[in-house]
Amino acid sequence: MKISARNCLKGTVKKVVKGAVNSEITIELNGGEQICSIITNESAEGLGLREGKDAYAVIKASNVMMGVEH
Repeated sequence: MKISARNCLKGTVKKVVKGAVNSEITIELNGGEQICSIITNESAEGLGLREGKDAYAVIKASNVMMGVEH
């Protein structure tokens, strides 16, 4: 796989929550951190995403938002 995105993080699908239109996919990275993404059900099914499957979180954005606890 060769892509233009600079952030491509490999992990394992931890959880799939299917909704009416979209699915919430949680990937656990090697260090234990988790990343959650919401994609269409069609995309989730097309990728064969299910718990325990290896997958990549591919992040490509022109804006990155920051936040702090207060």
